[in-house]
Amino acid sequence: MPGFGSIPDLESILGQKQPIRLLTTLLRNDTIPHALLFVGSEGVGKKTTAMAFAMACNCMAYEDRHFAGGKKTQATADRTTVEHITATSCGCCKSCRKIQSGNHPDIILVEPSGNIIKISQIRDLCHILAMKPFEAKLRLAIISDAQAMNPSASNALLKVLEEPPERTILILTTIQTYDLFPTIVSRCQSFRFSPISGKTLETLLLEKQRANPEDARIIAAMANGSLSKALSLINPMIRVNWINRRIWLVDEVESLASKPVGSLLALAADLAKKKELLGDSLEVIKSWFRDLVICKYYPEKIINKDLIDRMRPASRKMTVTSLLEKIDYIRLAQKDIQNNGNLRLTLEVLILRLARV
Repeated sequence: MPGFGSIPDLESILGQKQPIRLLTTLLRNDTIPHALLFVGSEGVGKKTTAMAFAMACNCMAYEDRHFAGGKKTQATADRTTVEHITATSCGCCKSCRKIQSGNHPDIILVEPSGNIIKISQIRDLCHILAMKPFEAKLRLAIISDAQAMNPSASNALLKVLEEPPERTILILTTIQTYDLFPTIVSRCQSFRFSPISGKTLETLLLEKQRANPEDARIIAAMANGSLSKALSLINPMIRVNWINRRIWLVDEVESLASKPVGSLLALAADLAKKKELLGDSLEVIKSWFRDLVICKYYPEKIINKDLIDRMRPASRKMTVTSLLEKIDYIRLAQKDIQNNGNLRLTLEVLILRLARV
Protein backbone atom coordinates (compact mmCIF):
# COMPACT_ATOMS: atom_id res chain seq x y z
CA MET A 1 0.00 0.00 0.00
CA PRO A 2 1.46 3.40 -0.92
CA GLY A 3 2.11 6.03 1.71
CA PHE A 4 -0.51 8.73 2.00
CA GLY A 5 1.56 11.49 3.58
CA SER A 6 -0.53 13.73 5.79
CA ILE A 7 -3.99 12.25 6.34
CA PRO A 8 -6.43 14.60 8.13
CA ASP A 9 -8.69 13.33 10.87
CA LEU A 10 -12.33 12.83 9.93
CA GLU A 11 -13.49 16.14 11.33
CA SER A 12 -11.00 17.97 9.09
CA ILE A 13 -12.21 16.48 5.79
CA LEU A 14 -13.09 19.35 3.48
CA GLY A 15 -16.71 19.98 2.49
CA GLN A 16 -18.28 16.65 3.52
CA LYS A 17 -20.17 17.40 6.72
CA GLN A 18 -23.02 14.93 6.18
CA PRO A 19 -21.01 11.72 5.55
CA ILE A 20 -18.47 12.68 8.23
CA ARG A 21 -21.26 13.22 10.76
CA LEU A 22 -22.71 9.78 9.98
CA LEU A 23 -19.31 8.07 10.15
CA THR A 24 -18.54 9.78 13.44
CA THR A 25 -21.83 8.51 14.86
CA LEU A 26 -21.00 4.95 13.79
CA LEU A 27 -17.60 5.20 15.46
CA ARG A 28 -18.90 6.59 18.72
CA ASN A 29 -21.80 4.14 18.95
CA ASP A 30 -19.76 1.12 17.89
CA THR A 31 -22.30 0.36 15.15
CA ILE A 32 -19.98 0.13 12.14
CA PRO A 33 -21.42 -2.19 9.46
CA HIS A 34 -19.13 -4.68 7.77
CA ALA A 35 -19.26 -2.87 4.41
CA LEU A 36 -19.41 0.83 3.51
CA LEU A 37 -19.86 2.41 0.09
CA PHE A 38 -18.58 5.95 -0.52
CA VAL A 39 -20.28 7.46 -3.58
CA GLY A 40 -19.31 10.72 -5.25
CA SER A 41 -17.48 12.34 -8.13
CA GLU A 42 -13.74 12.07 -8.52
CA GLY A 43 -11.57 14.13 -6.20
CA VAL A 44 -14.08 14.97 -3.45
CA GLY A 45 -12.28 13.10 -0.66
CA LYS A 46 -13.68 9.55 -0.69
CA LYS A 47 -10.34 7.75 -0.43
CA THR A 48 -8.95 10.34 2.00
CA THR A 49 -11.99 9.81 4.21
CA ALA A 50 -11.54 6.03 4.05
CA MET A 51 -7.94 6.35 5.25
CA ALA A 52 -8.92 8.83 7.97
CA PHE A 53 -11.63 6.40 9.07
CA ALA A 54 -9.05 3.62 9.26
CA MET A 55 -6.87 5.80 11.47
CA ALA A 56 -9.78 6.71 13.75
CA CYS A 57 -10.73 3.04 14.10
CA ASN A 58 -7.23 2.03 15.17
CA CYS A 59 -5.74 5.09 16.88
CA MET A 60 -3.97 3.89 20.01
CA ALA A 61 -4.53 7.21 21.79
CA TYR A 62 -8.32 7.10 21.83
CA GLU A 63 -8.58 5.66 25.35
CA ASP A 64 -6.29 8.33 26.74
CA ARG A 65 -8.47 11.02 25.15
CA HIS A 66 -11.70 9.50 26.42
CA PHE A 67 -10.51 8.78 29.95
CA ALA A 68 -8.35 11.88 30.46
CA GLY A 69 -8.40 12.68 34.18
CA GLY A 70 -10.16 9.44 35.06
CA LYS A 71 -9.38 5.79 35.74
CA LYS A 72 -9.47 2.94 33.28
CA THR A 73 -10.73 -0.40 34.54
CA GLN A 74 -9.00 -3.60 33.45
CA ALA A 75 -12.17 -4.62 31.61
CA THR A 76 -12.07 -1.38 29.65
CA ALA A 77 -8.37 -1.72 28.90
CA ASP A 78 -8.91 -5.20 27.53
CA ARG A 79 -11.72 -4.21 25.15
CA THR A 80 -11.12 -4.74 21.44
CA THR A 81 -14.20 -2.84 20.30
CA VAL A 82 -14.23 0.79 19.22
CA GLU A 83 -16.91 1.92 21.65
CA HIS A 84 -15.05 5.01 22.83
CA ILE A 85 -13.34 6.08 19.62
CA THR A 86 -13.83 9.70 18.64
CA ALA A 87 -13.56 11.08 15.12
CA THR A 88 -10.11 12.49 15.87
CA SER A 89 -7.02 10.34 15.40
CA CYS A 90 -3.80 11.52 17.02
CA GLY A 91 -1.61 11.05 13.95
CA CYS A 92 1.33 10.27 16.23
CA CYS A 93 0.81 6.80 17.70
CA LYS A 94 2.35 3.67 16.19
CA SER A 95 -0.86 2.72 14.40
CA CYS A 96 -1.44 6.19 12.92
CA ARG A 97 2.17 6.46 11.74
CA LYS A 98 1.99 3.08 10.04
CA ILE A 99 -1.21 4.01 8.21
CA GLN A 100 0.28 7.38 7.20
CA SER A 101 3.32 5.66 5.69
CA GLY A 102 1.34 2.87 4.04
CA ASN A 103 3.02 0.19 6.14
CA HIS A 104 0.14 -1.04 8.31
CA PRO A 105 -0.39 -4.75 7.57
CA ASP A 106 -4.13 -4.58 8.30
CA ILE A 107 -5.01 -1.54 6.18
CA ILE A 108 -5.29 -2.89 2.65
CA LEU A 109 -5.77 -0.71 -0.41
CA VAL A 110 -6.93 -2.17 -3.72
CA GLU A 111 -6.79 0.13 -6.77
CA PRO A 112 -7.32 -0.42 -10.51
CA SER A 113 -4.49 -1.99 -12.43
CA GLY A 114 -4.65 0.14 -15.56
CA ASN A 115 -8.34 0.77 -16.06
CA ILE A 116 -9.74 -2.30 -14.26
CA ILE A 117 -9.63 -4.16 -10.99
CA LYS A 118 -8.84 -7.75 -11.91
CA ILE A 119 -10.15 -10.91 -10.31
CA SER A 120 -6.58 -11.78 -9.25
CA GLN A 121 -6.52 -8.62 -7.10
CA ILE A 122 -9.78 -9.56 -5.35
CA ARG A 123 -8.58 -13.16 -4.90
CA ASP A 124 -5.41 -11.88 -3.25
CA LEU A 125 -7.56 -9.71 -1.00
CA CYS A 126 -9.78 -12.67 -0.09
CA HIS A 127 -6.69 -14.71 0.80
CA ILE A 128 -5.53 -11.98 3.19
CA LEU A 129 -8.98 -11.55 4.74
CA ALA A 130 -9.23 -15.29 5.40
CA MET A 131 -6.51 -14.82 8.03
CA LYS A 132 -6.89 -12.99 11.33
CA PRO A 133 -5.76 -9.36 11.50
CA PHE A 134 -2.10 -9.05 12.49
CA GLU A 135 -2.37 -6.19 14.95
CA ALA A 136 -5.30 -3.89 14.20
CA LYS A 137 -8.37 -3.55 16.39
CA LEU A 138 -10.29 -3.30 13.13
CA ARG A 139 -8.84 -4.34 9.78
CA LEU A 140 -9.94 -2.20 6.83
CA ALA A 141 -9.88 -3.20 3.19
CA ILE A 142 -10.38 -0.20 0.90
CA ILE A 143 -11.34 -0.85 -2.72
CA SER A 144 -10.83 2.43 -4.52
CA ASP A 145 -12.74 3.07 -7.76
CA ALA A 146 -14.75 -0.10 -7.26
CA GLN A 147 -16.64 0.62 -10.48
CA ALA A 148 -13.49 -0.59 -12.26
CA MET A 149 -14.04 -4.19 -11.10
CA ASN A 150 -14.69 -6.56 -13.96
CA PRO A 151 -17.60 -9.02 -13.57
CA SER A 152 -15.36 -11.82 -12.30
CA ALA A 153 -13.85 -9.56 -9.66
CA SER A 154 -17.31 -8.38 -8.61
CA ASN A 155 -18.54 -11.93 -8.17
CA ALA A 156 -15.47 -12.81 -6.09
CA LEU A 157 -16.06 -9.79 -3.85
CA LEU A 158 -19.69 -10.78 -3.33
CA LYS A 159 -18.57 -13.92 -1.50
CA VAL A 160 -16.66 -11.78 1.00
CA LEU A 161 -19.63 -9.46 1.48
CA GLU A 162 -21.93 -12.42 2.10
CA GLU A 163 -19.61 -13.90 4.74
CA PRO A 164 -17.65 -10.94 6.17
CA PRO A 165 -14.52 -11.84 8.18
CA GLU A 166 -14.32 -10.93 11.86
CA ARG A 167 -12.94 -7.53 12.88
CA THR A 168 -12.90 -6.48 9.23
CA ILE A 169 -14.56 -3.57 7.46
CA LEU A 170 -14.69 -3.19 3.70
CA ILE A 171 -14.90 0.29 2.20
CA LEU A 172 -15.70 0.66 -1.49
CA THR A 173 -15.44 3.98 -3.29
CA THR A 174 -17.22 4.65 -6.56
CA ILE A 175 -18.34 7.51 -8.76
CA GLN A 176 -21.87 6.16 -9.19
CA THR A 177 -23.70 3.13 -7.85
CA TYR A 178 -25.14 1.93 -11.16
CA ASP A 179 -21.65 0.92 -12.29
CA LEU A 180 -21.63 -1.75 -9.54
CA PHE A 181 -23.57 -4.99 -9.23
CA PRO A 182 -26.87 -4.22 -7.44
CA THR A 183 -26.13 -7.10 -5.08
CA ILE A 184 -22.89 -5.40 -4.02
CA VAL A 185 -24.64 -2.07 -3.42
CA SER A 186 -27.38 -3.74 -1.38
CA ARG A 187 -24.83 -5.28 0.99
CA CYS A 188 -23.16 -1.95 1.79
CA GLN A 189 -24.24 1.10 3.75
CA SER A 190 -23.95 4.00 1.31
CA PHE A 191 -22.57 7.47 2.00
CA ARG A 192 -23.02 10.25 -0.54
CA PHE A 193 -20.10 12.66 -1.02
CA SER A 194 -21.03 16.01 -2.55
CA PRO A 195 -18.98 18.17 -4.92
CA ILE A 196 -16.97 20.72 -2.96
CA SER A 197 -18.31 24.25 -3.38
CA GLY A 198 -16.44 26.60 -5.69
CA LYS A 199 -16.11 29.12 -2.87
CA THR A 200 -14.44 26.53 -0.63
CA LEU A 201 -12.02 25.53 -3.38
CA GLU A 202 -11.29 29.17 -4.16
CA THR A 203 -10.49 29.90 -0.51
CA LEU A 204 -8.22 26.84 -0.34
CA LEU A 205 -6.30 27.91 -3.45
CA LEU A 206 -5.87 31.41 -2.08
CA GLU A 207 -4.76 30.36 1.40
CA LYS A 208 -2.82 27.14 0.76
CA GLN A 209 -1.55 27.53 -2.80
CA ARG A 210 -0.98 31.30 -2.75
CA ALA A 211 -2.85 31.67 -6.05
CA ASN A 212 -3.83 35.13 -7.21
CA PRO A 213 -7.56 35.84 -6.74
CA GLU A 214 -8.53 35.75 -10.44
CA ASP A 215 -6.69 32.46 -11.10
CA ALA A 216 -8.15 30.94 -7.93
CA ARG A 217 -11.68 31.82 -9.00
CA ILE A 218 -11.25 30.43 -12.51
CA ILE A 219 -9.49 27.22 -11.41
CA ALA A 220 -12.11 26.62 -8.68
CA ALA A 221 -14.83 26.87 -11.32
CA MET A 222 -12.96 24.60 -13.75
CA ALA A 223 -12.46 21.97 -11.04
CA ASN A 224 -16.22 21.31 -10.92
CA GLY A 225 -16.29 20.43 -7.23
CA SER A 226 -13.11 18.29 -7.24
CA LEU A 227 -10.33 19.18 -4.82
CA SER A 228 -7.78 16.93 -6.54
CA LYS A 229 -8.55 18.49 -9.91
CA ALA A 230 -8.24 22.02 -8.52
CA LEU A 231 -4.84 21.20 -7.06
CA SER A 232 -3.65 19.52 -10.25
CA LEU A 233 -4.78 22.40 -12.47
CA ILE A 234 -2.82 24.91 -10.42
CA ASN A 235 0.21 22.67 -9.79
CA PRO A 236 3.30 24.49 -11.13
CA MET A 237 5.11 21.16 -11.61
CA ILE A 238 2.74 20.33 -14.48
CA ARG A 239 4.10 23.38 -16.35
CA VAL A 240 0.79 24.02 -18.05
CA ASN A 241 -1.03 27.28 -17.58
CA TRP A 242 -4.59 26.03 -17.56
CA ILE A 243 -5.97 29.55 -17.60
CA ASN A 244 -4.34 30.10 -21.01
CA ARG A 245 -5.01 26.55 -22.24
CA ARG A 246 -8.70 26.93 -21.49
CA ILE A 247 -8.84 30.07 -23.68
CA TRP A 248 -6.95 28.25 -26.44
CA LEU A 249 -9.37 25.31 -26.31
CA VAL A 250 -12.41 27.60 -26.44
CA ASP A 251 -10.88 29.49 -29.40
CA GLU A 252 -10.27 26.22 -31.24
CA VAL A 253 -13.75 24.86 -30.57
CA GLU A 254 -15.44 28.11 -31.58
CA SER A 255 -13.65 28.10 -34.96
CA LEU A 256 -14.19 24.42 -35.81
CA ALA A 257 -16.97 25.04 -38.33
CA SER A 258 -14.75 27.31 -40.44
CA LYS A 259 -11.71 25.03 -40.51
CA PRO A 260 -10.80 22.68 -43.41
CA VAL A 261 -10.66 18.97 -42.71
CA GLY A 262 -6.86 19.01 -42.58
CA SER A 263 -6.87 21.55 -39.76
CA LEU A 264 -9.49 19.56 -37.86
CA LEU A 265 -7.37 16.41 -38.06
CA ALA A 266 -4.32 18.40 -36.98
CA LEU A 267 -6.19 19.57 -33.88
CA ALA A 268 -7.12 15.97 -33.06
CA ALA A 269 -3.46 14.99 -33.45
CA ASP A 270 -2.36 17.81 -31.15
CA LEU A 271 -4.83 16.73 -28.45
CA ALA A 272 -3.74 13.09 -28.76
CA LYS A 273 -0.07 14.05 -28.48
CA LYS A 274 -0.62 15.63 -25.04
CA LYS A 275 -2.26 12.58 -23.52
CA GLU A 276 -1.59 13.66 -19.94
CA LEU A 277 -3.69 16.79 -20.55
CA LEU A 278 -6.43 15.13 -22.57
CA GLY A 279 -8.87 14.30 -19.77
CA ASP A 280 -8.97 17.83 -18.42
CA SER A 281 -8.98 19.29 -21.95
CA LEU A 282 -12.12 17.36 -22.85
CA GLU A 283 -13.75 18.48 -19.60
CA VAL A 284 -12.97 22.10 -20.46
CA ILE A 285 -14.58 21.71 -23.90
CA LYS A 286 -17.59 19.95 -22.39
CA SER A 287 -18.02 22.67 -19.77
CA TRP A 288 -18.01 25.30 -22.52
CA PHE A 289 -20.87 23.63 -24.39
CA ARG A 290 -22.68 23.06 -21.12
CA ASP A 291 -22.37 26.77 -20.35
CA LEU A 292 -23.75 27.67 -23.77
CA VAL A 293 -26.91 25.74 -22.87
CA ILE A 294 -27.15 27.16 -19.34
CA CYS A 295 -26.52 30.69 -20.63
CA LYS A 296 -29.85 30.58 -22.46
CA TYR A 297 -31.81 30.15 -19.24
CA TYR A 298 -29.70 30.72 -16.11
CA PRO A 299 -26.60 32.74 -17.05
CA GLU A 300 -25.77 33.27 -13.39
CA LYS A 301 -25.04 29.51 -13.08
CA ILE A 302 -22.41 29.17 -15.80
CA ILE A 303 -18.95 27.84 -14.93
CA ASN A 304 -16.83 30.10 -17.14
CA LYS A 305 -18.14 33.33 -15.68
CA ASP A 306 -15.22 35.41 -16.94
CA LEU A 307 -16.15 34.51 -20.53
CA ILE A 308 -19.80 35.55 -20.30
CA ASP A 309 -19.41 38.36 -22.86
CA ARG A 310 -18.26 36.01 -25.62
CA MET A 311 -20.61 33.28 -24.42
CA ARG A 312 -23.86 35.19 -24.95
CA PRO A 313 -23.54 35.64 -28.75
CA ALA A 314 -22.18 32.10 -29.16
CA SER A 315 -25.13 30.71 -27.21
CA ARG A 316 -27.66 32.59 -29.34
CA LYS A 317 -26.21 31.14 -32.54
CA MET A 318 -26.73 27.49 -31.52
CA THR A 319 -29.80 25.46 -30.65
CA VAL A 320 -30.10 23.49 -27.44
CA THR A 321 -30.43 20.28 -29.45
CA SER A 322 -27.17 20.95 -31.27
CA LEU A 323 -25.32 21.76 -28.04
CA LEU A 324 -26.61 18.65 -26.26
CA GLU A 325 -25.48 16.53 -29.21
CA LYS A 326 -21.99 17.99 -28.89
CA ILE A 327 -21.92 17.16 -25.18
CA ASP A 328 -23.05 13.60 -25.93
CA TYR A 329 -20.28 13.22 -28.51
CA ILE A 330 -17.70 14.28 -25.95
CA ARG A 331 -19.07 11.84 -23.39
CA LEU A 332 -18.96 9.04 -25.95
CA ALA A 333 -15.34 9.87 -26.77
CA GLN A 334 -14.43 9.92 -23.07
CA LYS A 335 -15.98 6.49 -22.63
CA ASP A 336 -14.14 5.10 -25.67
CA ILE A 337 -10.84 6.47 -24.36
CA GLN A 338 -11.51 4.99 -20.92
CA ASN A 339 -12.13 1.62 -22.59
CA ASN A 340 -8.76 1.83 -24.38
CA GLY A 341 -10.17 2.66 -27.80
CA ASN A 342 -7.89 3.97 -30.54
CA LEU A 343 -7.00 7.42 -29.17
CA ARG A 344 -6.14 9.19 -32.42
CA LEU A 345 -9.17 7.80 -34.26
CA THR A 346 -11.51 8.61 -31.36
CA LEU A 347 -10.36 12.22 -31.28
CA GLU A 348 -10.55 12.61 -35.05
CA VAL A 349 -14.14 11.38 -35.05
CA LEU A 350 -14.97 13.67 -32.13
CA ILE A 351 -13.51 16.81 -33.71
CA LEU A 352 -15.21 16.12 -37.04
CA ARG A 353 -18.53 15.62 -35.27
CA LEU A 354 -18.15 18.81 -33.23
CA ALA A 355 -17.41 20.74 -36.40
CA ARG A 356 -20.49 19.49 -38.21
CA VAL A 357 -23.24 19.64 -35.62
